[in-house]
Amino acid sequence: MALPATQKLEEKLLCSICLELFRVPVTLPCGHNFCKRCISDHWHKQEREPPGSEKGYTCPECRRSFQQCPELEKNVTLCSVGELLREGEARGWRCETVGAGLCPRHGRLLELYCLDEGRCVCCVCTIQHCQRHRRVLFEEERSKKQALLKESLEKAQEESERITQEMQELEEQTHSIKDSSERLRSAILSKFSVLKKALEECQRQTVSRIEQEQAAVLGSMEDKWNLLKDHLDVLSQHRETAQRLLDCPDHRTFLQEFPLLSSPESPAVPLPREFDAVSVVEPITEILTNISRLLTEYLPSPVAHRAPDPVAQDPVQPEVPVVKVVSLLPECQLRVELLKDYRNLTFNPKTANKYLELSENNQKAKHSRSTICRQQEQGPRFQPWQVLCTQGFGHGHHYWEVKVSSHSIILGVTYHGLPWEQQQGHKFNIGLDRGSWGLQVREDCYLAWHNGRAEKIQERLYKNLGVSLNYSKGLLSFYGLGERMQLIYSFHNVFTEPLYPVFWLCERRSVTLCWRD
Repeated sequence: MALPATQKLEEKLLCSICLELFRVPVTLPCGHNFCKRCISDHWHKQEREPPGSEKGYTCPECRRSFQQCPELEKNVTLCSVGELLREGEARGWRCETVGAGLCPRHGRLLELYCLDEGRCVCCVCTIQHCQRHRRVLFEEERSKKQALLKESLEKAQEESERITQEMQELEEQTHSIKDSSERLRSAILSKFSVLKKALEECQRQTVSRIEQEQAAVLGSMEDKWNLLKDHLDVLSQHRETAQRLLDCPDHRTFLQEFPLLSSPESPAVPLPREFDAVSVVEPITEILTNISRLLTEYLPSPVAHRAPDPVAQDPVQPEVPVVKVVSLLPECQLRVELLKDYRNLTFNPKTANKYLELSENNQKAKHSRSTICRQQEQGPRFQPWQVLCTQGFGHGHHYWEVKVSSHSIILGVTYHGLPWEQQQGHKFNIGLDRGSWGLQVREDCYLAWHNGRAEKIQERLYKNLGVSLNYSKGLLSFYGLGERMQLIYSFHNVFTEPLYPVFWLCERRSVTLCWRD
């Protein structure tokens, strides 16, 4: 039986988690000690707590919380005391049992080893308890046990060497990964730093060109304004002199001063210089287009982010009565986001080709080649089978949907300066210049038109199509609306003028502008 002092010491050397003598004891910042494995397992369980529960690292004894996992240092003194106590217990057990060499049951000398019971027995035990058991001499059993123990030691040694080797390999791999990661990080940071500086320099030069162009145009306008102001002052003086002469009652004075009054000549006022946005944007349009396409399509999280803008701030947005939705389509998360910026459109009858028949509410256009449509509005019309929408957008994010009857239709957007005349070699002029963009619906594919070039897109044909215009980001996207929303094609550009939806219809085709409440 252990002495009281030894028992108290043993109690102080117990881990409060496993309730056993410390094995590799470590000390926390709060002063409490635990087995290294016990406290590590305890904190791993805290890390796996479900989301929403309080995170952190706490001491099981005093509940003190640590924001970061404390570094666990081995308590060398406590470890040594525990080992000494453990060795003392082992020596005491051998002294009490085997060291005396007497059977604890019968008090006789231990002579044999019982294989079935796994203990040393005396002659009385062999008669009363181990008659049918297998018994051997101490030396014989020890020889077998020693062989097993040596084998166990060899395996433990091999396992230790294997683990040590594996730990060394892990350390080498860790250093290698850290070195590779640091080199890659430095290279990426350096590359992005160069790209950032190049983009900032390009931005600075472009903004400087815009400011220079603005200053030149405003200077030209100011010069013209000053000339007109001076001429206005001369005309004012001339009117005062002429009026005073007309009011003169003396005929002689009137006739003498009349020749002295000369008519002011109109000054040669130069035409004001126009602000040429194209010459400023054109040198960097292709660069920005490629960068925008790369960052929004080929890198993670493509799809343009929504940038809502009030409808009332659009450059052209006439008031129209609200009608019911033309068609109901399956909702998806992308479409739900786009519908937040939905715009109801109407066709502009003043621009419609003479063969395009518009509905009474200007929401449907149909190509009737057999008869010329009777429309009251006068003004320039498209010679191609095209029609513009009344609404135009100069900033913000906008989305609309259309329903097409069949293929051989083009939908897109354009600046207001789209030519009215037929383009040579084409039945349409949408996407043939720098100021218009169009998606042609063909029988077997789509063609994306801009600046006279077409890009072929192999995608299934949709009767319902959605158009998303993010003016500020220079992104125009066309979507197919089926069981799910599918991106067909995206244009990336720098828009400089308000954009108007535009359509081209082949014979016997129709387009309906979908409306939402």
